[in-house]
Amino acid sequence: MTTRRIVSAGVFGIGALAALGLAGPAQAQNPAEVKVGLLVPLSGLYARPGQVMKMGAEMAIEHINALGGIKALGGAKLKLVLLDSGDTVEKAKNAAQRMVAQETDLVAASGAYLSSFTLAVTEVTERAELPVLTLSYSDLITDRGFKYVFQTSATAASQARQCLPVMMQVAEKATGQKPKTVAIITDNTGASVASVKPMREGLLKEHGLNLVVDETFTPPLSDATPLVQKVRATRPDLLFFLPTVISDAKLVLEKMNEFGLGQARIPTVSFGIAIAEPEMLRTMSPELLQGVMSCVGSWGSKGHEKLIAELKSKYNEPWMTQNAISTYADMWVIAAALEKSGKADKAAVAEALRTLDLGPSKYYPGGLIKFDDKGRRVDAGLTILQWQNGIPNTVYPPDLAMSEAVWSKK
Repeated sequence: MTTRRIVSAGVFGIGALAALGLAGPAQAQNPAEVKVGLLVPLSGLYARPGQVMKMGAEMAIEHINALGGIKALGGAKLKLVLLDSGDTVEKAKNAAQRMVAQETDLVAASGAYLSSFTLAVTEVTERAELPVLTLSYSDLITDRGFKYVFQTSATAASQARQCLPVMMQVAEKATGQKPKTVAIITDNTGASVASVKPMREGLLKEHGLNLVVDETFTPPLSDATPLVQKVRATRPDLLFFLPTVISDAKLVLEKMNEFGLGQARIPTVSFGIAIAEPEMLRTMSPELLQGVMSCVGSWGSKGHEKLIAELKSKYNEPWMTQNAISTYADMWVIAAALEKSGKADKAAVAEALRTLDLGPSKYYPGGLIKFDDKGRRVDAGLTILQWQNGIPNTVYPPDLAMSEAVWSKK
């Protein structure tokens, strides 16, 4: 198990949450530091996303500590405790069990990347009554009646309902008509399954779309040919492609291009960040990515320029994915809950999270820094990205957009 103390550093003026006057009653003896957990994949297939989540958490804790720490606790500094969830559900669950058994003084945690991991991890943390914030999408995460899980991203079903009308509008504006046929290729991880569920159950029909291909695979893929052959046989107007492994995204997009079905022929829309990771450019040419879109829970966008610049400078990251900015924001929300509760205690922090109301969101798209009875962030929005000239730019919502969406014309 790895623990890491983050040293505070000079920052720019981003202490919005720290300046909200949420100080609670002083304790008789304030701690010098308060431990916050980050349970993410740091080894195996999903190690890269986990490392980026670590970057976001480190940056936030540096900023919080540099601005005086937790003022309600006499300036106590936050200390990040890193835990590796590994790359399987079983490993993630075991890591969560070690976390609650060995790190008994954690006041809250963030994680665990894949929805499948988060579902397993939160079964453990719920029993331990440890509050957990998560960027994971699956609706099941907050459909189980849990009291210690807080979902900061819009759920997968909500994202599908928000994303599809935008896609239809962009297509109609570009071509003069709406798509009529659609294909789905998805992996079988929790968030992907949850995203396509409302589509299959009526959302596509609501928008006049006929589902002509519906394929589910287990990552990682060894050969994308059978999947892409079905797309070639039906030539849909739109493809929803939902991978969570970068190698799977690469295989399918390259095979699409090989079969003459690239973005210029069949507009491709993803969900989640795998298809917009910097590693995509290290494995394939930007021309094959040009025009591909993805609907994601959050992204570094307009208004986040200083954070993005710091991430580039400190970690050499070319842009700020959801993994960095959402985890960054999670640490600020936990800090605000500590200020509100005035106690370095997980039960007090959980109660503060349930009643927190910080108004409009700054680092998550849309909605409020407030959680409903299920633990979902109220009115959470989404971000839509599009690969344009080698960069995944935000094209929606308008207040965050850095460019306009472009739809291919067959």
